[in-house]
Amino acid sequence: MFRFLTAGESHGQALTVIIEGLPAGLPISSEDIDKDLIRRQGGYGRGDRMKIERDHAEVLSGVRHGLTIGSPIAMLIRNRDWVNWQSRMSPTPVAEPGEPVTRLRPGHADLPGALKYGFQDVRNVLERASARETAARVAAGAVARQFLDQFGIKVASFTLSIAAIEAQVDEEIDWEKVERSPVRCPDAKAEQLMIEAIDAARAAGDTVGGVFEVRAMGVPIGLGSHVHWDRRLDGLVAQALMSIQAVKAVEIGLGLGVASHRGSAVHDVIQYTTPPRGVGTGAAKESSPWHHLSNRAGGIVGGMSNGEPIVARAAVKPIPTLAKPLPSVDLLTGESVIAHFERSDVCVVPAAGVVGEAMLAIVLADAFLAKFGGDSLGETARSYRAYMDEIRCAREQSSIPASAE
Repeated sequence: MFRFLTAGESHGQALTVIIEGLPAGLPISSEDIDKDLIRRQGGYGRGDRMKIERDHAEVLSGVRHGLTIGSPIAMLIRNRDWVNWQSRMSPTPVAEPGEPVTRLRPGHADLPGALKYGFQDVRNVLERASARETAARVAAGAVARQFLDQFGIKVASFTLSIAAIEAQVDEEIDWEKVERSPVRCPDAKAEQLMIEAIDAARAAGDTVGGVFEVRAMGVPIGLGSHVHWDRRLDGLVAQALMSIQAVKAVEIGLGLGVASHRGSAVHDVIQYTTPPRGVGTGAAKESSPWHHLSNRAGGIVGGMSNGEPIVARAAVKPIPTLAKPLPSVDLLTGESVIAHFERSDVCVVPAAGVVGEAMLAIVLADAFLAKFGGDSLGETARSYRAYMDEIRCAREQSSIPASAE
């Protein structure tokens, strides 16, 4: 229902994104899209490229007078660094294309990409494999987030660890504090140690990775499905987060921790609270009577959301482009060389969390539309309200004898 496609290279003229499937009548704020683009560019440990770019999404189609019109949305994010790369990245033939990149970087897409597509210049791979592409994803995710906002669904993230430094996190997160932190961490003590770890890696010409956690609050029961493997919400969330450049592992809820506990310490006890009298049609989701005493499942059971916050974590490997490059091999000659180096980040974990928010928002927007449909926002909202009323009344309806119907 909700899908998107990005195009563009790291040093090309621009990144583009096309979004399809949103209902008509959704308010779209370009300012809110740009806010997320700015958040993606931030974070302690980013490289000099972030000093050049000032990302801004130009909405080209699908929105009129601030509202979606049901047709595909197209957005353009210009690369300001293009002025320095016009010859090397020209779409048309040039007299002097520049020196090809042939020194392979361990840990990057260079080797498999060059061999798969038959390239003799690794630049054809690294330009698209670059995480610069995530700016387009964040723009798409910002639009998905504006759709979810209409139904009280909020998505946020924070840095759980960098290198060997792990934050101590309370159940309730101070999200404003996270956004003020240079590493987007709610633990002030861990924040300082994380900064020191990044500085030490930079001084050594090295890089560091870490883990970010992303949460979605206000998700209704029943998004996703248990009936087909490719409709399971946990599978969709895991695939979306795993698709982010440099992410090497994803877990939901307790994740790997479920393997070392007994079932009684893993599964979340279900509770039912009788709705207060006077709760009428269209009441807020918060009046849902179904709850759990814990959230070890991370908000998803049987491939479906269970009404608790969706909680997922992603492990981000250290960036493979090192200021002190590793030994490698030349693509064309097979000779031993030092790996290629272009300006790079030392740590991208804080920024990766923002990308994780975008990908989770996209998955949830798609699952929400698959569940509730609608060509207009009003139609989607009516379907959503009717379903939420049905959930609130499910226990009462199930207790009515069939003979009494």
